[in-house]
Amino acid sequence: MKGSAKGRYGLQFMVELALQAGRGPVLVAAIAERQALPAKFLRVLLGSLKTAGLVKVQRGPSGGCELARHPSHITALEVLEALEGRLGSGTLPTGATPGAHAVHELWIRSTEAARAVLQSTTLADLAARQQDLEVDSHGYSI
Repeated sequence: MKGSAKGRYGLQFMVELALQAGRGPVLVAAIAERQALPAKFLRVLLGSLKTAGLVKVQRGPSGGCELARHPSHITALEVLEALEGRLGSGTLPTGATPGAHAVHELWIRSTEAARAVLQSTTLADLAARQQDLEVDSHGYSI
């Protein structure tokens, strides 16, 4: 499964918000800097995430954004579908013909398996794994 930049950056953004959960609003620029992502692009993604009810935005001097729900109540699938639309429409991969039923069935099964993994993975799971990876790569927790 190949993810788009929109999905990858959006998930990274949401994992960073999960890591900051409970600390109040976080500036998009701070997340962009920490994750080495383009702030302008993140601001575009923020609109879709807000519309989907996954993020709250607070304006003003102490403003920023934060998760609308606890990280354990937001799945990776919700984030990706908020940004990219419904995943797994059942379409065939590029170049496959509709008459190739075995290939079509395989494509549907693999898409369903990917959806199941994304649905069972929460932002809390991803944030915990991210912290583990940061400890492993640096020898200390950040």
